[in-house]
Amino acid sequence: MTERSAVTIAKILKGARTLFLERSYAEVTMDHIAAAAEVTKGALYHHFSSKEALYLAMMHADLLEVRALHRKGVDTDGSCRERLRVLTAAFLTAPREQQEVVRLVRRDANIFGEEARTELVHAYQEALPELVTQIVTDGITRNELRNADPQLLAWQFVALVEVALSDYANAALGDVKAKLDQVIDLFFAGVQAPEGLGANP
Repeated sequence: MTERSAVTIAKILKGARTLFLERSYAEVTMDHIAAAAEVTKGALYHHFSSKEALYLAMMHADLLEVRALHRKGVDTDGSCRERLRVLTAAFLTAPREQQEVVRLVRRDANIFGEEARTELVHAYQEALPELVTQIVTDGITRNELRNADPQLLAWQFVALVEVALSDYANAALGDVKAKLDQVIDLFFAGVQAPEGLGANP
C-alpha cells in the first residue's frame, strides 16, 4: 500500500466513523461517506467494494486499537482489582470514538450475515471480554475472587463498564474517577473472595 493510499483510507475511515456514530447504519450512504471524507466516489469504491465492507474494515481497525489499549491491564503486575482498574481507566479515558465502538457492535451486529456477524463479535470479544476474562481467571486462581465461571464474571464486569458510558451515568457520576470507583466497587462487592482467603503467591 502506498502512502497516498494509506492517507486516503484513513480519511475514509475517519469520515465513516463520524457518520456511523451520529446515524444508524441504514441512514449512512456511500455518498455521505465520500463527502465526509472529501474523496471521490471512485476513490471510495477503489478501496471498499461496499458499505458493508467499509463498515467492517472500520470496526476491525477500531477494535484492534481498543484491544491494544486494554492490554495494559492484562500486562500490568498487581492484584486482580488493580489490573481491572488499569484496564477500565484506559477505556474510560480513551477518545469517545473508541468508547462508542462497543455500542456500535451491539447496535449493528445483527444487520449482517452470519459470517460477518461472527467475525465482528469475535473481534469485539478479543478487544474486551476475553481480556477481562484473563484477569478474572487469575483473580480466581489467586483466591482474590470467588470460585465462579470467569467468562460469566467478565461479561458482568463489561456490563458495568458499559453502563458507566451512558448519558445517565455521565450526568449522575460526572468525572472518570467517580465512574471508575463505582464500576470497581460494585463488581468486587459481589465477587470478592470471603475475607481471610487472601491472594495466593
